[in-house]
Amino acid sequence: MALGVLIAAAVVLTVVLTNFGGGGGGGGTAAGDELFLQSANSSGPDPYTGSSTRKGATATTPTALPSASGTGPSQNANIVRGVEGSAPGLYGGTRDVSSCDVEKQIRALGAEPDKNKAFASVLGLAPSGVPAYLRSLTPVQLRLDTRVTNHGFRDGAATAFQSVLQSGTAVLVNDRGEPRVRCSCGNPLLAPVPLRGPVKRQGKAWSAYKTSNVVVVSPAPQPVARFVMYDPETEGWFTRTAGTTGGSDRRTTPRTPPGASPSNASTAPSSGTPESSSSSPSSEASQPPSSEAPGESSAPPSNAESPAPEPPASQPAS
Repeated sequence: MALGVLIAAAVVLTVVLTNFGGGGGGGGTAAGDELFLQSANSSGPDPYTGSSTRKGATATTPTALPSASGTGPSQNANIVRGVEGSAPGLYGGTRDVSSCDVEKQIRALGAEPDKNKAFASVLGLAPSGVPAYLRSLTPVQLRLDTRVTNHGFRDGAATAFQSVLQSGTAVLVNDRGEPRVRCSCGNPLLAPVPLRGPVKRQGKAWSAYKTSNVVVVSPAPQPVARFVMYDPETEGWFTRTAGTTGGSDRRTTPRTPPGASPSNASTAPSSGTPESSSSSPSSEASQPPSSEAPGESSAPPSNAESPAPEPPASQPAS
């Protein structure tokens, strides 16, 4: 079974064209015009720490994202597709295995107080709160090329830059499904902001890279209790409880709920919400009612060889 077909059938996306300056955190406009393309295992410029990635990342081709308009997404790096952080199949990994060594990340930052302080400042934390915050996050792997605001560490301070992270990249996500740490370099992440003027792409593009396939993750409207994830090695599905590192993963079988079709199962992405460090989500936004046969309001069909769902009409954000 072709992996591209699996991805096409697996991810029920909120497909909207959005000029992502508002909502989702970050805000504002990037001062520069550079966009860094970062492959799954690269450390990138000015990394905070060494890699804490535990498992080699496997890039995947995001065939689930046909262009929703003739030329817009392919020519404008500030117009991308949005998907909620709770979407089943948005993230992947290996069942019972963490893609990121959280404790290694904590030790690395704790050994360098200046870096720990700069890391905390990006995420609005007290330096002493970094360990608890990192332990509240969930290790996953991206399954789609994803736009973020990345942060390096230079001259004792955080430096922000816009990035596209390749599918397969190991990240830590918060309880709204938003990427917050890149495991191969320890960099803190925030939502992307628009670039000014013509975009200058830095770094080597991978073979599957297309601007029209890049997504931005918007926060889930409610805290996610369990992420529904895909294991590319076994071609199986599992759930991972938010804030855990794989020890409580459970096999699952996503399917389209009664009365819902793949074409209308998604809803518009929510606006930005405050950062939360709680490791006990109050809602099970992506939790199936059964670990064996979930019935999610936005779950993909169980027949992975069916054609990719046709996305709803896309509109630029106002």
